[in-house]
Amino acid sequence: MYRFRDAEGRVIYVGKAKSLRSRLSSYFADLDALHPRTRSLMLTAAAVDWTVVGNEIEALQLEFAWIKEFDPRFNVRYRDDKSFPYLVVTLGEEFPRALVARGAKRAGSRYFGPYAHAWAIRGSLDALLRVFPVRTCSRGVFDRARRSGRPCLLADIDKCSAPCVGRVDEVEHRQIAEDLCSFLGGRARDFQRRLSDEMAEAAQSLDYERAARRRDDLGALHRALERNSVVFDESVDADVIGCVVDDLEAGFEVFHVREGRIRGQRSYVVERVDDSDEGHLLGRLLISLVEETGECPPLVLASFAPPSDVVDWLAWRRGARVDVRVPSRGAKRDLLATATANAEQRLALHKARRSGDLTARSLALTQLQAELGLAEAPLRIETIDVSHLGGSGVVGSLVVFEDGAPRPRESRTFAISAEGSRDDTSAVNEVVSRRFRPVPTAEVADRRRTFAYPPQLLVIDGGLPQVRAAARALREREVVGVTVVGLAKRLEEVWLADSDDPIILPRSSDALYLLQRMRDEAHRVAIQFQRRRRSRVNRSALLDVPGLGPARAKSLLKAFGSIAGVRAAGIDELATVDGIGPNLAARISAALAVGTDDAVSEMLSSEVPS
Repeated sequence: MYRFRDAEGRVIYVGKAKSLRSRLSSYFADLDALHPRTRSLMLTAAAVDWTVVGNEIEALQLEFAWIKEFDPRFNVRYRDDKSFPYLVVTLGEEFPRALVARGAKRAGSRYFGPYAHAWAIRGSLDALLRVFPVRTCSRGVFDRARRSGRPCLLADIDKCSAPCVGRVDEVEHRQIAEDLCSFLGGRARDFQRRLSDEMAEAAQSLDYERAARRRDDLGALHRALERNSVVFDESVDADVIGCVVDDLEAGFEVFHVREGRIRGQRSYVVERVDDSDEGHLLGRLLISLVEETGECPPLVLASFAPPSDVVDWLAWRRGARVDVRVPSRGAKRDLLATATANAEQRLALHKARRSGDLTARSLALTQLQAELGLAEAPLRIETIDVSHLGGSGVVGSLVVFEDGAPRPRESRTFAISAEGSRDDTSAVNEVVSRRFRPVPTAEVADRRRTFAYPPQLLVIDGGLPQVRAAARALREREVVGVTVVGLAKRLEEVWLADSDDPIILPRSSDALYLLQRMRDEAHRVAIQFQRRRRSRVNRSALLDVPGLGPARAKSLLKAFGSIAGVRAAGIDELATVDGIGPNLAARISAALAVGTDDAVSEMLSSEVPS
């Protein structure tokens, strides 16, 4: 185990390695050869110390403890759903209390959840109090009832055992609270079986009043259980973890399944501040979950496989084997897909809140101004991306951001000519030239006013060659006052046309986040445009076949997926499609086998209005 410290002695990174010499040597390489995140760590660090432990499990335990203790800035940070409500049983008090709570957890209490809504917990708790009449009142109400000798309404309707007036003593009340915790913790079947036995025993002894009470208690337990979704067989206890990862952040959604039912869920958004892949991020999350909840189920279903040492640690912590799977079919895969969809929504919501924050957007523009040496903050930014399919069908896109927010209606697309399709630099040059082409005075009124003035910043998806191609096009068009930068995807470095060295923005900076959003939006628009054109080409190629109309062409594409699938199919396979007979299938096969590739390439590279 090793720790990097800054000049003030604060721990900024915690790591572990089997070979400390090899791991530390990798940090002290040429700064230009290091990953930007590692470079930032080494420029901040002033000292390193280490601790030797006996095995990998002890290393994992110590790593988690150090991260919790020191909160190092360069380690992964898990931001979970602290605002979600929990059902809490305060076992640390003399007379434990059940309540709904939010925020940081306190020692000596059992937490169940989190739940999506507080009313869901209160409804379940109200049903359970009939069977487990633990106190729910505050300390002030409890003390006042103790002094007056009069219990509250819940005691009169048998939803509180009234320890305040001595109806049960401390030991009896604590047993009720522990039974409630056992039920919420996954032992529902034991209590249902016990109530059923007591009901049958009372009925057999002709104590029908007691049997009716047990029947009502059993119904209350069933109603409480019905509030949770049934997803598996009752014997299944598992944590289902959906994961979604991008370049900067990762989203996790955790479903806690106990006795086949979803008893709680929680969400995490993780900053990717180091080089960890998806499996290592999941491994750290698993350790964090077990440490926070104190529970380690026998089964974990996840989108990725964690490292083997994490699986060993889970088995050591549980005292038995833990099965970690990536399900490929069945109900488990379906539930994992649901968790993954929730993780996507959580991450998208997190990004939307961040991008919609006016303060964050203003900060991003200010940071761009400072990092790029601009005279003023770039209030209008345009981003260009070039996309192709195996070298053919080259298209370009341009998206506009104003005041750090997207303007979808101002997006433009470009079909690149044969000359511009030679390589990426030629395509970028053509897109910039067409964007900034002179507009005759008579046409200014017909042109959209939003494009009547240039942006302060032009962002190119690419490295130095693409940036210089764009700058060359601006010079040819005699455009001044527009700064051109490129965002290279490999290391997310920012390139200027007149510099041989990139600008490295901090990975957590709002400026880099804004540039990435613009780059991703331009890529999305380009891909959509390319798909629309390919779809038109596919339909056109089929409609050239004599006797084949739009409806049958659509059926062929639906059956075989694409024009390539139709071309690869034999005559007998084509004839199986509804409406396609042997003669028509032979004509389709012959027409697509000759000359189609040349026709498709010509259509994809032809000029279309942008």
